[in-house]
Amino acid sequence: MQENTFTQGNIVRGMLRFSIPYLITCFLQTFYGMADLFIVGQFNGAASITAVSVGSQLMHMLTVVIAGFATGSTVLIGRSVGAGNRKGIAEAVSTTFAVFAALAAAMTMVLLICTNPIIGLLQVPGEAVPEAAAYMHICFAGVIFITAYNVVSAVFRGLGDTQKPMYYVAAAGIINVGLDWLLVGPMHMGAAGAAIATVASQGISVLLGVFALKKYHADAFPGGVRPNAGDTSKILQVGLPIALQEGFIQVSFLVITMIANSRGVEVAAAVGIVEKVISFLFLVPSAMLSTVSALCAQNAGAGRHDRSRQILHTGCRICAAFGAVIFLLCQPLAPWIVSLFVKNGDNVGTIVHLGAQYLRTYSVDCMLAGIHFCFSGFFSAYGKSGYSFLHNIISILTLRIPGAWAAAVYFPETLYPMGIAAPMGSLLSVIICLILYRKGQKYWEGQAV
Repeated sequence: MQENTFTQGNIVRGMLRFSIPYLITCFLQTFYGMADLFIVGQFNGAASITAVSVGSQLMHMLTVVIAGFATGSTVLIGRSVGAGNRKGIAEAVSTTFAVFAALAAAMTMVLLICTNPIIGLLQVPGEAVPEAAAYMHICFAGVIFITAYNVVSAVFRGLGDTQKPMYYVAAAGIINVGLDWLLVGPMHMGAAGAAIATVASQGISVLLGVFALKKYHADAFPGGVRPNAGDTSKILQVGLPIALQEGFIQVSFLVITMIANSRGVEVAAAVGIVEKVISFLFLVPSAMLSTVSALCAQNAGAGRHDRSRQILHTGCRICAAFGAVIFLLCQPLAPWIVSLFVKNGDNVGTIVHLGAQYLRTYSVDCMLAGIHFCFSGFFSAYGKSGYSFLHNIISILTLRIPGAWAAAVYFPETLYPMGIAAPMGSLLSVIICLILYRKGQKYWEGQAV
């Protein structure tokens, strides 16, 4: 077995060694949805763009919920790696496969049954409903691949290996772009073609990932899939609050999408494009969350609690600096960024104008979200993922959703105020995280781990 341990050595170098391959992997995975939206925008109008933006946003929600749940496995495996417990690693992997196989089967059945109610709930504009339904049906049928990909990736992260997933996702990304162009362009399949390309490429990434796990981490690859009650409980203890947290965050995004959809197809398309851009920009904070979580779990397992706190502080500084750069760049470049995703139709100018407004103010969140992302990763490594759930649900219910609704009601002619809702929620989350961090000092010092 070839585990990568991060319990000693230079902290910044270690974090970069872990996070950069993971960041590239996240970029490639997000590229699936970005490629869908980009290519559909080159060959189709606002209805198809809206169908793909809404459908891919929903699939992104499912992906981050599953990935959040899988953090429980990453932490469990990481602690075993830090403690040098090889048997514990194999048992954790076996339990992970069993738990998520059952989850994938249940999700697939429920989502396929509920496709039409979901479309109605999201208030998808009438002209986009047929293509949105086709996109969702195909993607829901492929939930097993989304789940399997995130589970295999979580196992790799727990083992300290972020390079292997980068390679197999890169191969799948190339296939995805090729299929997107073929199915959406020459074959004129619209949103359905984009969905088929995404599901097929995800399936290929899973096959390559399982092969890599078995080849390079053979001792961690279970001979059978047998859930262990103790490990299942630990995965749920850490993963369930994070999954709920991610679910509520994505629900807030979907509520904002509903608000946008109710204002017409131009606003719906503009908001959908910007949400996709923001999900891309948030790859760095997301990568840092996983980095802090995995590395702090290893150090907690090894009793290096001082090093865990240093990792948290370093992650926060990196995210704050990155967010400031993104915010400054988005001010002059917002119209150009939005225009990349829409080329056809009489309402191109309106979509670009509204999308640029939304992106300019929303990009403030890049400076704030990364900080509470790092705290969430740190809390999870110490079994306190409930803290992450707490600060997110408070910010969603008090600022994110009410702020977006108020902006739509009182400022119907512009999207500038609507973009402020998310940054205000993140600011509140940062404040709550700082309070919880001070309150939980005994955990971070190893007195009650």
